Amino acid sequence: MPELVYPPVILLAKSCFRAFGLRFLLDGTEHVPRTGGAVLASNHVSYLDFIFAGLAAQPAGRFVRFMAKDATFTHPVSGPLMRGMKHIPVDRSAGSASYRRGLEALRDGEIIGLFPEATISRSFLLKDFKTGAARMAIRAEVPLVPMVTWGGQRMFTKGHRRDLHRGRTISIAVGEALTPHRGENAEKVTAELRNRMAGLLDIVQRGYPDVPDGPADTFWLPRSLGGTAPSPEEAAAMDAAELAARRD
Repeated sequence: MPELVYPPVILLAKSCFRAFGLRFLLDGTEHVPRTGGAVLASNHVSYLDFIFAGLAAQPAGRFVRFMAKDATFTHPVSGPLMRGMKHIPVDRSAGSASYRRGLEALRDGEIIGLFPEATISRSFLLKDFKTGAARMAIRAEVPLVPMVTWGGQRMFTKGHRRDLHRGRTISIAVGEALTPHRGENAEKVTAELRNRMAGLLDIVQRGYPDVPDGPADTFWLPRSLGGTAPSPEEAAAMDAAELAARRD
């Protein structure tokens, strides 16, 4: 079926990029397969990551179908767009149906986008990974493509107000795909995926050209790079507290 929604949404997004003066540094996009199914696994540092992760597939002429929480599909504005772009809703209380839909899409030759960390990393370092991306790639016997994005946390991330100042840099790096085969251990594949993404993230972070605007603008840098983001342990405690509050 023709793509009626995705192309105009991409054009709108690119217009917004120009309006905000965003500068993109893309590396390794040749690793995104030009044909056939694949799982694209990205880190998660901002609410804008799905837009930037999708941009990584543009040089290959591909559209990415993201697996996203089902609440975005019931929203009156985002819902029609998400469905029109053929993204896949995820009901965390009944994830098996989403998993099956993802597998079907992979077998139909689609690229499925996933965030193995599941939620935004407050420390801006990699959290523990869920095994879903690896399990889907193994089951469908498709490439598992690691990628990272960096810079979006300066604009819109968890625990901070939106900041849409012009002239920000967004770095996107794609690594060589893993090629898992049916029967491989999902935990081992996930560990290798995380290891490759950690290497990509370190390169992107250290090569990022922008610097904080001042002492009050260091929240978006991890402690290891002189920033004031929570440590991974502090971030985990904050996540746990947030989850407990939701349950009360």
